[in-house]
Amino acid sequence: MKILIVSATTLEIKPLLVNFKFVKRISAQCNSYTYKSMVIDVLTTGVSMVPTAYMMGRLFAREHYDAAFNVGIAGSFVRDIELGQVVHVTHDRFPEIGADQGEYFLSLIDLKLLEENYFPYKDGELINEMPIKSKTINSLRTARSITVNRVHTTNKSIEKIRRHCNPETESMEGAAFFYACFSEDIPCVQLRAVSNYVDQNDNDRWSIPLAIENLNKVVLQILHE
Repeated sequence: MKILIVSATTLEIKPLLVNFKFVKRISAQCNSYTYKSMVIDVLTTGVSMVPTAYMMGRLFAREHYDAAFNVGIAGSFVRDIELGQVVHVTHDRFPEIGADQGEYFLSLIDLKLLEENYFPYKDGELINEMPIKSKTINSLRTARSITVNRVHTTNKSIEKIRRHCNPETESMEGAAFFYACFSEDIPCVQLRAVSNYVDQNDNDRWSIPLAIENLNKVVLQILHE
């Protein structure tokens, strides 16, 4: 079985890599490993959706995978997700693509530039209907997420995005990962560990080490299944 693990930074998957046996370097951003009977390619794209989309598109042009993981940290809009908790993102979207009209936001669908069910979208969202089969994944809380270029740090922007999308989490790469996997018909999963709450007054209370520790434990548990 050949698996792809995609992460924005090495920091987010460093504890995982010590369990793998290095095989070869595919590119400056991608290394190939083995773990048990699996071949695992690890792609470190860099932060944000543009490098994620480009790096994955370039890799998919020459490699085939049986499954793909997107792993990383995320901010949570809801307090009933604990700091450090790992969630399974099943819905994602690009909420910034469109136009502002005063206090209102017009999406590409509103602007008649995109049909709401134009592949791979469904009702304007990227919905993972082909997740990797796993008891561990099934045990995780599911979350609706957004993928952004700028994380939300002011009460005004937070309230606006809540009205527009009502997300539970946000990342800077997730929807780009989904778009690439859905386009190539690759079973995939997006796993996010909450490192912080999306709150204007909560910027100094981040739990990145805890989030990374829990995230890597979950991924390793899935690979053991």
